[in-house]
Amino acid sequence: MITFLKKYKAFIYGLLIHRILVVILLYFDFIHIDNSSLLANALSFIFSWLLISLPIHYFSFLKQHKAISLKLVALIFIFLMIIINDVNSKIIDNPITFVGFIGIGLCFFSIIAPLYFKKYALITIVFYVLALGYFYYIRVYIDDLNRYFQQEKEIKIILITPFFVLLLIWFYQQWKWLKTLESKKAKAELSLLKSQINPHFFFNTLNNLYGLVLEKSDDAPNVVLKLSDIMRYTIYMGKEDVVPLKDEIDYIKNYIELHKIRYQKRVAIVFNHSQDMNCQIAPLLFIIPLENAFKHGVESLTEDAYIHINIKIATDVIYFDIENNFEARKSNTTVGIGIDNLRQRLKLLYPNKHKIEIEIKDTIYKLKLKIETI
Repeated sequence: MITFLKKYKAFIYGLLIHRILVVILLYFDFIHIDNSSLLANALSFIFSWLLISLPIHYFSFLKQHKAISLKLVALIFIFLMIIINDVNSKIIDNPITFVGFIGIGLCFFSIIAPLYFKKYALITIVFYVLALGYFYYIRVYIDDLNRYFQQEKEIKIILITPFFVLLLIWFYQQWKWLKTLESKKAKAELSLLKSQINPHFFFNTLNNLYGLVLEKSDDAPNVVLKLSDIMRYTIYMGKEDVVPLKDEIDYIKNYIELHKIRYQKRVAIVFNHSQDMNCQIAPLLFIIPLENAFKHGVESLTEDAYIHINIKIATDVIYFDIENNFEARKSNTTVGIGIDNLRQRLKLLYPNKHKIEIEIKDTIYKLKLKIETI
């Protein structure tokens, strides 16, 4: 909604300018507004509002298309002539004024939004041929003001309704187009972020597996098996929008087991998780901080390395926190691309429904993540 308002802020500016002009003109008695003529006032408001707003909205476009600008200037000139003629004629509900207003309104649509107008041009023109035909029959042919005034409100409603409908449809189509564009952009960004996560992990793991094979280590088959499970999950489940939390926890367990096989040194890894895992979550979120814990913590320490992981659920809210130690002189306290990716994915997947906190103190790194799943 905010994006939509930013895109069409010219109409808000136009409304403010319109109100200021009306107040000034009323103050100097240049115009008079009959509060009892609600429909006439509404029609005048719509035309004058659009007359101010549309040139502002399409200002950059009009600068590049002088032919369209000249057409609009000519249309504004004709509009002013109609107003002057209406004031001088002093004819109640001047038929020429009504036809002029409607003609100018349709011309505005055809100039500013030609493709949109072309789509509804036939049905709009047919409608106005019939509506204006009835209006002229009551107002001019019969020439009975008393009878006309009996149907005045109904006639004005008929004449003004199509403009409301056209405007509402146009705004709806623009809003729908923006939402579709945002959805496609979000999906594209998510695909890119996932592609950045997976190759980095597998590249490191395959390098380590290569080392185990060269050493003819008995751990190599177990590494291949764990890696196979992880790849299967990443490829098939990683493309899903959400997965059961239980599957994500199993994935983390496999990842931890794989690293236990890899490292020859002793690492104190504690993984506590809630037994109630009956909820859904976007895949491959927790693996990023866990991978960082191994890369920047375990690999930099020669002894006493540890990683503590906790996952708990409370009323459709998932709490994830991870803590690890690192060697201060080798550490880099700046946030890497992995955490940046995590932040971006969270913004796309859980807008206004997540909170991430990172705390680095001495040689301790802590990350806390809160996700509202509903």
